[in-house]
Amino acid sequence: MAVPTSTVADEFPRVTDPFRSALFAHCYRMLGSVHDAEDLVQETYLRAWRAYDRFEGRSSVRSWLFRIATHACLTALETRGRRPLPRDLGGPDPEPGSPAAAERSDVPWLQPLPDSAAGVGGDPASIVLHRQSTRLAFIAALQHLPPRQRTVLILRDVMGLRASEVAEILDTTSVAVNSVLQRTRAQLDRIAPREEQLAEPDDQDQRQLLDRYVDAFENHDVPGITALFHADATWEMPPFTAWYRGVDTIGRHLATQCPTRAGELRLLPTRANGQPAFATYLRGEDGRHHASAIQVLSLDRGRIGAMTMFFDLRLFPVFGLPETLPE
Repeated sequence: MAVPTSTVADEFPRVTDPFRSALFAHCYRMLGSVHDAEDLVQETYLRAWRAYDRFEGRSSVRSWLFRIATHACLTALETRGRRPLPRDLGGPDPEPGSPAAAERSDVPWLQPLPDSAAGVGGDPASIVLHRQSTRLAFIAALQHLPPRQRTVLILRDVMGLRASEVAEILDTTSVAVNSVLQRTRAQLDRIAPREEQLAEPDDQDQRQLLDRYVDAFENHDVPGITALFHADATWEMPPFTAWYRGVDTIGRHLATQCPTRAGELRLLPTRANGQPAFATYLRGEDGRHHASAIQVLSLDRGRIGAMTMFFDLRLFPVFGLPETLPE
């Protein structure tokens, strides 16, 4: 193995570090896991470091890094199954508290992506692209695609690479890439739910809706919470397999399975997958509020169309959130 020279050691971080966030988002789209994505980004940089003194510059550094990352992800996907949400395992539960509503820690659940880790640019076009290409519904739909189809769709429709560039990355032909892309788009149209109505982050109506949501949630105001949801909204809670459709069922779940009182829960705003999100903290016996879950909301036509609550405490450091709130 060639050993990079001191000149390469100085140059490598300068030319490759600007792409780290974009590579992280790319690996997340491929794998559906922030922890797997971080591992694959590290693997990408290790491979690139070892090969940098042989990089001839026939393609851009960005293209070269994404080629390495894509192949690393494809290798990883050979031994990993898809990452589901509860809805992927069966239909909605008609009543909260069903014996079938088990916790499945053995399932490799889909994880949310913090916007802060994805390197979202400040220009409107970057924000819109990020929100469309990382929203939970889209990432969940990608999990139904075979790895090669998933790769072609991401490289062509998300990253905007030409068919010839994708063909070079995958060691195939442009004709083959276009054929795969056509089949994949048709398959995704059958799998993916309808497009959400995405509001801009600074939209005043959205801020007011989220303020009302926080107030109702922290006061355990069940009617106040459900009034903000669409009639056919969904509620999911990995690693629990149960999920609910319909505002009445969601309300019964909150009333019977979430017996908190006003002041016991606190919500901190964040963003995930280009969507509004909240970190929830539950007051413990010591009187302090401890990390509980990450909520990701999907807004649709001025109301909440879906809420996914991730009970995975490992996500809090990824989001840069404390495990315990200060007094």
